[in-house]
Amino acid sequence: MLMNFTPFPELETERFSLRRPSTSDATIIQFLRSDPHVNKFIDRPKAESREEVLKFIDKINAGIDANANLYWVITNKMDRTTMLGSISLWNFSEDLNMAEVGYDLHPAAHSKGIMNESIKAVLEYGFEHLNFKTIEAYTHYENVPSIKLLEKSGFKLMPDRKDKGFPHNAIYSLTASKFALYSK
Repeated sequence: MLMNFTPFPELETERFSLRRPSTSDATIIQFLRSDPHVNKFIDRPKAESREEVLKFIDKINAGIDANANLYWVITNKMDRTTMLGSISLWNFSEDLNMAEVGYDLHPAAHSKGIMNESIKAVLEYGFEHLNFKTIEAYTHYENVPSIKLLEKSGFKLMPDRKDKGFPHNAIYSLTASKFALYSK
């Protein structure tokens, strides 16, 4: 089965819209990719310049155009311009049965249920429209808010699996059948 993200799958929750990233998101993306609080548990290069961020946005959008990944900007339904965070499905398996979910959120938007609503919409899309059998998440074993989000969403820790090169990460997994039970 081939994936096709044209037109881009915009998603909505009760309070939020999930849309494709644009260059107008560069300031918030730069903040999210460079803020020490946001990146405390994420091992990624710091976004040093606007040019780097614009290249990142171009890379993400090229991946979307190539049907290789999905990346949503999370916004309030009433203000679709202000980015609150992001959530993605990426790292698809060759047989397209599995994907990885990743996310980040502006600190001012923490503890408001934003990511809870967003991840539910993305998981539903991944399982029901893209027919993934499994979606995984890799998170730092000390990132308690991320672990709580994953567990609340039905993910289970895979204690025997290791994230090669990242010994501080724990791997969580959710199958389509378990999501169907959790989402009811």
